[in-house]
Formats: sequence, structure tokens, C-alpha cells
Amino acid sequence: MAQPSPEHLLNHIDGRWVPPLTGEVRANVNPADTDDIVGQFAESGAQDVTAAVDAASAAQREWDATGPIERAKVLSAAARLIGERGGEFAAAITREQGKRLSEGGGEVARALAILEFTIGEARRMNGVTTPAEEPRTIAMTFRRPLGVVGLITPWNFPVAIPMWKVAPALLAGCTAVLKPSPLTPWTSALLVQAFADAGVPRGVLNLVQGDRAPGEALVADERVAGISFTGSLPVGQAINRAGAARLMRTQLELGGKNALIVLADADLDAAVDAIVHGAFGQSGQRCSATSRVVVDRSVRDALLERLIPRVAAMRVGRGDQDRADIGPVVNEERLRACLSAVEGATAEGATAVCGGREAKADSPGYFVEPTVLTGVDRDSAIAQEEVFGPVLSVIDCEGYEDAMSISNSVRYGMSGTIFTQDPGYIFQSLQDFQAGMLHVNRPGVGAYSHLPHMGAKDSQLGAPECSPDVWDFYTDLRSACIRY
Repeated sequence: MAQPSPEHLLNHIDGRWVPPLTGEVRANVNPADTDDIVGQFAESGAQDVTAAVDAASAAQREWDATGPIERAKVLSAAARLIGERGGEFAAAITREQGKRLSEGGGEVARALAILEFTIGEARRMNGVTTPAEEPRTIAMTFRRPLGVVGLITPWNFPVAIPMWKVAPALLAGCTAVLKPSPLTPWTSALLVQAFADAGVPRGVLNLVQGDRAPGEALVADERVAGISFTGSLPVGQAINRAGAARLMRTQLELGGKNALIVLADADLDAAVDAIVHGAFGQSGQRCSATSRVVVDRSVRDALLERLIPRVAAMRVGRGDQDRADIGPVVNEERLRACLSAVEGATAEGATAVCGGREAKADSPGYFVEPTVLTGVDRDSAIAQEEVFGPVLSVIDCEGYEDAMSISNSVRYGMSGTIFTQDPGYIFQSLQDFQAGMLHVNRPGVGAYSHLPHMGAKDSQLGAPECSPDVWDFYTDLRSACIRY
């Protein structure tokens, strides 16, 4: 069957586009214009997952035998196709997820960088040789593919995050079942089609659309050797519990409540640029978003004098409009969560000095005014819990030690950022941040494709992604002693 149109999105199982066995579909709505129904997509169930795992299991041995060098050639073909179709990907991201078209294009570029890095790893999936304790013996280590893996991905980066799971899974020799968010089915279909057109064999990469039911079925299938999941902490904990009894391997990238520290000697103009980018880029809908600014009281007013006009001037609108500085949040649930968080914060004594309300735009959509809250208590709910929207809390501090204490006071540890000119504080912060990805005098979001994407504390469990460390999830390390 040919690639489905966005009006009717199917599952991709064993090399074919097929309707869900449930017979059920769900509407895919443009968050920037709720009158625009992108299409209907499959609402799959356990039977669909079983069929996908059947196909992946059948294909795994032959795909393993292909070897990493040949597998990399297939991934290189996929990279060329995705590059050629970049505009189509960016448009799909904007229409069904809501981010600005330039942000969608940036995401496609990020996905390609990850794929290109992964392709290069084909000749570096090395083991080691070590001295043997006996004569005429060689001791060595090498890697073997984990097997069938389930890849469960969120809606906020519907190309980049699937890519940083699909690319290493396939290069390692695993076969995969991709279960994307029900909010971004079109983008996922385009991605899987590109891999199929590049020559990925039948059954190696399968796509099952839907919400909770297919995700639970994927985790429950005992033939699935590992689950790589990016999403919320409660769902990640549920996946870990469900697979623990059979020792299923998990790679969990979860929530964040990230702080950007501004010390008294900081370059305030540079700090404001980083805050605006980190807090309001992608409408604040990323795990590494800057959701807290922890600022020394001596420069708080000067920082706010620069920050508030910048935020107040941001134009809210459709992502395909050049004049829009910030797009919608992804659905009504996110909109209500943002407004509720602001309402709760003001009830606890914070002040919304900018935004705090539902925004008006040229079309009916889920628009939230970019919001800055001051007078936020470090222990309040808004300072502790992830909002996942364009809502920024400003928290006062007294010097470096107090700032770091506030930064580390949450259960999450995805990203940590500091602005200071003091070399001592710069390097001390790298020791003190309880977070996985650290930034100094630059925005606290974004990472290189060859560096680990990872968190600490409740933000991460298992191997990092987007780096050579990813092989610790997708492969098993073996040792061998050979006497000759």
C-alpha cells in the first residue's frame, strides 16, 4: 500500500501500511486552528502491537546478519531522503504540533545531525582486546544487538526524538516498534516512510499509532527486550514497574524543572537572551526548558527591566505566520494546565508581571500568553513541578550557595545553567549542579548530537541518548576468550 495521506494515517507493519485491527480512529487537530482537522489516524490496540512485534521478531536475525557497515548504508539513504523532504517534515510538525515553522525546520536539522552522527558510529562500534591470563589465548569484548525494542516517543519533538531512538536501534541491529504520541501521527508516518523508501527491510521498523493501549501492550510483550521512552515521570515509572519482573531493559528520559542561575556579575543582556530562548522557544514545551530563573537580589530589578519588555512584546500566533514569535501549546489539556499553574502560583503569593492569560490570535487555537511570575517561593508548587508551557518563575537568591541550593531543590535534574564571569563559580557549578546537561553563559536548552542527552535524579533512568553511550542500551556487551 502506498504512503497514507495526512487525512488517513495507518499503521506500518511488516513493510505495509495497514488499518488498525480495532477499526477505531481519532481526529488529529491543528493546535493553532482547531477548525483544521489534519486527518484521522489509527487508534490501535493490543492486536496491532502483537502483529508489529511478530514482524520485528521475524526480521531481527537477518537484520543482525546484515552487519553495521551495510546497515549504515541504508541509514545514509534515509538521511538523503529526509534532507530532500525537509520542508514537508517541517510543515507537518507545524501543522499538527504547533511550533513555528522555523523551529520545525531546526528540529529536522537536529534529527539529520543525529542520524549523520549515528551513521559514523558504524565503524566505531568497537570492543577491546585485553591481556589473557593464559598463554596462546586472546581475550576480547564485542557488542551484540539487544533484539526487538519498543520506542515510545512524545509529541514535542516528533522527528528529533524518534530519530535519536530509531537511528541507533537500527544501526545496532535491533528491530523496532515505534509508538509515537497520538498528537503527532503524521510526522511519524513521514519518518517511517522515509526509512522504508531508503531500503529498510520489511519488519525491521514498524509503526503503531494510538494512545495508551498500544503503549501498554508493547511494554507487556515478553518478546520486547527493551523499551526506550521519553515522556512524563509517572508514565516512565509505570513502564519500569511493568518490566521489572522480567528484567526488561529500560531507557527513560523524563521530566525537568530546570533553573538558570544569574549571579551578580553576570552579563545581563546575554542572560536575558538565553532566558527568552530557553523559556519561550517551542512555547516552553521541552524537557530542558528554562522554567526557573534564580537571580541574585542585587541584580534582580536590572534583569527584570530587560526581560519583561522582551516577553511582553512577543507576538502569539500560528506557527506558519512569520510574524509569530511563539506558537500555541499542543492541546487544550496543556492550555488548561498552564493557566491552572499560574492561578495556583498567584494564590500562593506570586505576581504575574507579564502574561498569565489565554491569548487571542487570528484563529481558534490553544494560545497562552508568555508569562513571567515574580515573588515565587522556592518551595511553592510552581517552583517544584513541571508546567511544560510558556510560564517562567523568577526566584530571588543571595549569592552562589543559595542559588545552587534552590536549583537543586527539585526532584528533577535535566538541565542546569549559570551566568557568571567568575571562573571559580563556573567550574564549581559543574560539580554542584544535580543535573545531566550543564550550560555556562549560554542558553540552557539544546545539545550537540554527539553529546549525551540525559538527566539526573528523577529525570533519567538508564543509558543516555544521542552519543556513543547509547550503545549501552541497544546492545549487550559480551566477552570472549579464544585459545589457539
